[in-house]
Amino acid sequence: MFYKSSREPDCFSSKLKTTMNAASGGSNVNTAGLPPDGIGADLASLFECPVCFDYVLPPILQCSSGHLVCVSCRSKLTCCPTCRGPLGNIRNLAMEKVATNVKFPCKHSGYGCTASLLYTEKSEHEETCEYRPYLCPCPGASCKWQGPLELVLTHLMMSHKTITTLQGEDIVFLATDINLPGAVDWVMMQSCFGHHFMLVLEKQEKYDGHQQFFAIVQLIGSRKEAENFAYRLELNGNRRRLTWEAMPRSIHEGVASAILNSDCLVFDTSIAQLFADNGNLGINVTISIV
Repeated sequence: MFYKSSREPDCFSSKLKTTMNAASGGSNVNTAGLPPDGIGADLASLFECPVCFDYVLPPILQCSSGHLVCVSCRSKLTCCPTCRGPLGNIRNLAMEKVATNVKFPCKHSGYGCTASLLYTEKSEHEETCEYRPYLCPCPGASCKWQGPLELVLTHLMMSHKTITTLQGEDIVFLATDINLPGAVDWVMMQSCFGHHFMLVLEKQEKYDGHQQFFAIVQLIGSRKEAENFAYRLELNGNRRRLTWEAMPRSIHEGVASAILNSDCLVFDTSIAQLFADNGNLGINVTISIV
């Protein structure tokens, strides 16, 4: 969440000059060469994009009148949003130099993050920030919901009412009709130890019609909380056993990277048929505290 500045664009250069004069005094600069928090916040406001109110970060381009717009918005515009003049490709080297000495707030500050970062550190921090909003953990891209962790369960219960929840640390996840064609997802939740876990089984077509199943457990919680648990998935039947044990992933991480790297229980259709019963596959799921 970014504060919408009420300043007029014509005041841009005069405000920069005033702020820089204040920052140049020896008593107003900290030992790292960066302005103190109050002045730093004032400097950061100079980089607000007039369209989205995100920050304009290097490389910084300006229109012929000196107005700035962020890279993301710039690609969607045909003229300067401030003066309606041509955008051009003029680099503002002075503002780029100022940017190297300004600390910007994390874009997830509205969710509680208090970090202040150099622009070179900003993107990497925001990708893994513990305060970034949680996405809906249901597989597939149809649900666009996102919000704080404490609202994830409410969202699931209100918008995904078909998901079954089983109580206990040792349950059976029954995936029905595993022979359905194409990509298919099976999802259920498990509640134990005062937490909720989401169990996901995905069937994907990887190459030349070859299909694979991927099974994984996620904690509806943070990555730090997930470190306190372990899970075991087990296929049992016909005097055969296939087992996978790991730490659950936080729903903050999602399952896409785990599936891409096969960091989960992986088996193909021929293995699935060894354990299936009339097209239904039971997976024993055990959650434990470590």
